[in-house]
Amino acid sequence: MTDIARFRDFVTDTAHLVAGTTDETTLLAALGPKLRELIAHDDWLPEAYAVTDGSHYRQYLLYADPLDRFSIVSFVWGPGQGTPVHDHRVWGLVGVLRGEELSVSYARQPDGSLRAGAAERLRAGQTAAVSPQIGDIHAISNGLADRSSLSIHVYGGNIGRIRRAVYDAETGAASEFISGYSNDAVPNLWPDRTAA
Repeated sequence: MTDIARFRDFVTDTAHLVAGTTDETTLLAALGPKLRELIAHDDWLPEAYAVTDGSHYRQYLLYADPLDRFSIVSFVWGPGQGTPVHDHRVWGLVGVLRGEELSVSYARQPDGSLRAGAAERLRAGQTAAVSPQIGDIHAISNGLADRSSLSIHVYGGNIGRIRRAVYDAETGAASEFISGYSNDAVPNLWPDRTAA
């Protein structure tokens, strides 16, 4: 059984923080510890939002703010799965709930090409931030070869509806996309545990 109340509290805290400031630095500093607290516990995510796919990573919407101020997503990575080089165009926080992730950031060069930075390994319980202000172009992959990994992402908009770009890692050429989600229903944050 999952304890969805832990996630419901995180959604409420996020809504209050987003309503209280538009300053990205302040918001990321305040939200980071709350995400670390959420991912310190692995008892709240319903299993339906942790299912892998044999050929492609999954992006499950867990919550979308009705004013499109933020969204919360679980990413599930099977062995060998990862993203193309992509951007977000909004702030974001990533927290690893299970397993490990490898993140490679890319910097735009004067000639339009991209330069890859060093790979950063995030382990369960660790978080990282992205945004157009601090660095927004990266590629993510499962850091484990023998099992799946799962991360929780919080974005400053409804990430499944935002027009973004994937990039050719060598030339920097961009192609627009809208990611959408792998699920058609979101978790019930208010289950009635007293119903017979």
